Amino acid sequence: MSGLLAGRTALVTGASRGIGRAVAVALAESGAQVVATARSSASLAELAEQIGCRAVPADIASPAGVDALVRGVRGVLGGDPDIVVNASGSFSLAPFAETDPGEFEHLLRINLTGPFLVIRAFLPGMLERRGGHIVTIGSVAGRLPLPGNAAYGASKFGLRGLHEVLSVELRGTGVRATLVEPAATDTALWDALDPDSRSDLPSRGQMLQPTEVAASVRFVLEQPEGVEVSGLLIRAERN
Repeated sequence: MSGLLAGRTALVTGASRGIGRAVAVALAESGAQVVATARSSASLAELAEQIGCRAVPADIASPAGVDALVRGVRGVLGGDPDIVVNASGSFSLAPFAETDPGEFEHLLRINLTGPFLVIRAFLPGMLERRGGHIVTIGSVAGRLPLPGNAAYGASKFGLRGLHEVLSVELRGTGVRATLVEPAATDTALWDALDPDSRSDLPSRGQMLQPTEVAASVRFVLEQPEGVEVSGLLIRAERN
């Protein structure tokens, strides 16, 4: 398939559902050779059949899981990817005083430690090649203090800090980094909360769609060499 990303290779984490899956589809449609990863091997196999990507199941929340991912990616690509999209994530809401310490640690591990480990694994190769693009999916909750977001907000504020440091260190290296921060997006992460039945949450009809976030990711990746979109804040405008 021809497209602006033809000939480029891309790793997408969290690709079994939601934003990650939509990004994998969008990049494949734009011509990239996609390697999709997530913990769910069944969902990845279905995605691989749908778009012709390569599936490498892995748990990126631990160094051992990322080591296994690196071996798998290099095995199917014959080297490192040109593009890494960190789209894996977890979400929950609770008042600060009711936030479970275990859930707090879980969200930090999935939303912050995981992306750090993935970036750290592939960054040396990009620096050596003087080229590559790292895209990280953050959240508006990484910029705004939202009620009930003690755990999720901490993880996304941390992710934004991680990106800012990375962006500064990458200046002049030829490697680009982008933080995409969508507002509430209609994915399965909201299912347990049933936002349509609550007045304190946006309805699903007011949310962004995963395909809209994926289109934004594709936009930043399709910018010409020498142009970096460092950050992109996305929100829905619904009538």
